[in-house]
Amino acid sequence: MLAQQGRDAAYRELIRRYERPVFSLVYRMVRDREVAEELAQDTFVKALNNIERYSPEFKLSSWLFKIANNLAIDHLRRGRLPTVSLSGAPDAATASEIEATSFEVASRTPSALEDLEARELGSAIERAIGRLRPEYRSCIIMRHVEGRSYEEIASTLDLPLGTVKTYIHRARQELRRALEDTHGE
Repeated sequence: MLAQQGRDAAYRELIRRYERPVFSLVYRMVRDREVAEELAQDTFVKALNNIERYSPEFKLSSWLFKIANNLAIDHLRRGRLPTVSLSGAPDAATASEIEATSFEVASRTPSALEDLEARELGSAIERAIGRLRPEYRSCIIMRHVEGRSYEEIASTLDLPLGTVKTYIHRARQELRRALEDTHGE
């Protein structure tokens, strides 16, 4: 019984420590708070049910993020891909949620015309990211939104480093083509 109490305490600590980062990753992928909460919960259930498969030579956070990412990709494959909003997720209720789920499009001179162009570009980027394959999308989000290194992405997604670089390269090409088609450049 004491061993079970120790195990329960360890599970609670695992959830307490990684609940926000796992939710954040999933939320950025699926852009729906309710679905993200469900997938984050599924991540911990799956992790706890398969804890014997965890290899201590890897970071626990990477293992959890891999599970979360796979669940998010599976969810995205099952349904229509939602678009990504530059100004935060549609259901972001607080300033911190808006900030955590928004992209920033920098403008060197904040004129009204440039502001309008930036918003138009932002909408085009949102649509283009929303059309990416889930694998490309997760790599792009991890790299450019979360600022992760290629090595971290490879470890988290359990992919060879070359594959991660290829996915990001191809995603950038698709985004560039989509933006050229939109803006006729």
